[in-house]
Amino acid sequence: MYRYATQAVLGEGPKKPDLMLVGEQPGNDEDLQGRPFVGPAGKLLDRAMADAGIDRASVYVTNAVKHFKFEERGKRRIHKKPTVPEVRACQPWLEAEVSVVHPQVIVCLGATAAQSMFGPAYRLMKERGRFVKHPFAPMGARLATSTVHPSAILRAPDEAQRRIQYGEFVADLKKVREVLKEVS
Repeated sequence: MYRYATQAVLGEGPKKPDLMLVGEQPGNDEDLQGRPFVGPAGKLLDRAMADAGIDRASVYVTNAVKHFKFEERGKRRIHKKPTVPEVRACQPWLEAEVSVVHPQVIVCLGATAAQSMFGPAYRLMKERGRFVKHPFAPMGARLATSTVHPSAILRAPDEAQRRIQYGEFVADLKKVREVLKEVS
């Protein structure tokens, strides 16, 4: 994967955040800028966090996979889902990030991130919004949960569906905010 990406995109945020968000992999903008969640999905995430009362500056954001995997279509680089071995190859990096920042809560954004944290049998839409003690707890994270990735909202078939999904996403983030109050 790294051969074609511009650079590895590591996480960023405060040194000791209460909240860590884990996405799938960097997108085109993230690959070019070297920062997580700066493209269209990142802008939607920023808006949703603000609507949920979560300050982006207080959150550590990262991805399960650290390089942008894509296929070229003309001049565009289109996201390509990472394979299970590619996700596993980046697992030590993610574990190291968790052990360094010690978040109270980890939120997985999307199925790939959730499966990287909970295993391949994890089903996002079945488990979405459920908080559980996570195996990374000895590294600092007390609880983990999952919700959709902001890019899924952007791919909704029409504006009405995007509004509905966005509202559900903000509701998930508000629940995260409430859980953070309980564990902090």
